[in-house]
Amino acid sequence: MTHSPASQQYREKQAGDLQAGDFVYLPGDGPAEEIASVEVQNDDYGTAALLLVTTYDAGTVRIAVGSSVPVGDGVPRGLGGDAADDEAAPGEAALADSSTTADAEPGAEPGPAVVVPPRPADPPAFTGPTAEELALIPEPDGTPEAVVRAAVAKHKGKNGVQVLAERLAKGINTKSGSCLRDLSDLAFDLCIVLRDPDHSLEVADLLNVLPFDGNLDRWASIERALALSSFICREAGQSERAAVYEKLLRAPESQEEDPFKALVNARVRQRSLNEPNLYDKEIFRAVDNGNRDAEREWRFLRLEALMFLRAHGGSKTIAEDELGRRIANELEAVRA
Repeated sequence: MTHSPASQQYREKQAGDLQAGDFVYLPGDGPAEEIASVEVQNDDYGTAALLLVTTYDAGTVRIAVGSSVPVGDGVPRGLGGDAADDEAAPGEAALADSSTTADAEPGAEPGPAVVVPPRPADPPAFTGPTAEELALIPEPDGTPEAVVRAAVAKHKGKNGVQVLAERLAKGINTKSGSCLRDLSDLAFDLCIVLRDPDHSLEVADLLNVLPFDGNLDRWASIERALALSSFICREAGQSERAAVYEKLLRAPESQEEDPFKALVNARVRQRSLNEPNLYDKEIFRAVDNGNRDAEREWRFLRLEALMFLRAHGGSKTIAEDELGRRIANELEAVRA
């Protein structure tokens, strides 16, 4: 049975549930295409990993099994002409049929009256910080190595930060993922463990000004530093400077130029914000086993996750006030 135009609308469907006859929006600006066949490809362990979705008119597209894709309603092939006219609502459907017949060449068979649902609205464009806002992040006082040495100078005897500082003092290479991780670890230790937010922010700023280059492994360390810096500035009442770090944190969201992919990425990102991994099972297990060191390490990871959520503006499941309360609880737990 065909659907009336009023009932045809965009919705999401898990890629693994797609089947022949579904109408799916493909990358680009075209209309929804009817699926002719779906082939499942397994990974090397025998688990479904990739779908090869073939449409009647647009060829084949690859979709990860776990993705959500925008789908719509349409008239399946083989339904049209008189059958479509009989089942469609009389007003708008009849007008669509008449216009199709009128425009056709003499002697040509009229095609089915298909009303294609509109494409989903593009996600809002990300706006990065302005030059004036970036000026709120001060220039480092000397070379990056000098910043690191100054940051740990008052913490003699603290083996953790001293080991990191000695390694970084040999030369800071911002192209090195391990070097960026050492810098973010040092910033966290200074702020969370040694309660020295000022020097922590100076170290974090060595990372905060680095652009997103598409390398997610390297970006993870920069992202940690930005979330920490936002927290430090919020706690110090520097809301404008905190907002700059929060804008920089969202830099990857502006990189995808294809509207379809940007929409899918936004949906996946929002789901991760609404269902964050806060390591509840791991923490409860460590508590039950009386393993204080393991509990502290897991709580440290939970603290990082909460700081990221807060810097990202919270989620639909955890309000910003609740995030602040939880961050305070975790700070007290890891510092105990």
